[in-house]
Amino acid sequence: MNTGLPPDPSEFTLRAPQPGDMGQIVSGQARLYAQEYGWDWTFEALVAEITAQFIRNFQPGHERCWVAERDGQVVGSVFVVRQDAETAKLRMLYVDRSARGLGLGRHLVAHALAFARGANYRRMELWTNDVLVSARRIYEAEGFRLVEEDHHHSFGKDLVGQVWSLDW
Repeated sequence: MNTGLPPDPSEFTLRAPQPGDMGQIVSGQARLYAQEYGWDWTFEALVAEITAQFIRNFQPGHERCWVAERDGQVVGSVFVVRQDAETAKLRMLYVDRSARGLGLGRHLVAHALAFARGANYRRMELWTNDVLVSARRIYEAEGFRLVEEDHHHSFGKDLVGQVWSLDW
């Protein structure tokens, strides 16, 4: 259960990606969202495309990925990508079921925000769907505000996409 306290660093390690991690992140997210939200295999294509673009277009100093590892297993991740000179984009926040309740999601987002601020971005944006309630709570707690909503049919479901933004 999430106590609201900072996560115990002994519970997991945050590190840069290593060979094989990206495939695990794509697979883990695809399986998790299929199990929890009934999303189909087209979601896997989206996360695979985002991951491939990150690898191909990686800009050190402007972009970053953190992989959360626990007992030798990938249990979470988050990406920061450059949208433009002033805007960072938070991508693919993921926490495996086995690591829930440890504050890992909050910890990953905090690292992403600190990196974006240190890279001299002026804002961070993200796209999510309204059904991802736990993630949205993290964004709201960090001060993100909802700036756009759009109904769409994706991943085999009728969804409400949302754009959130945080300026500093």
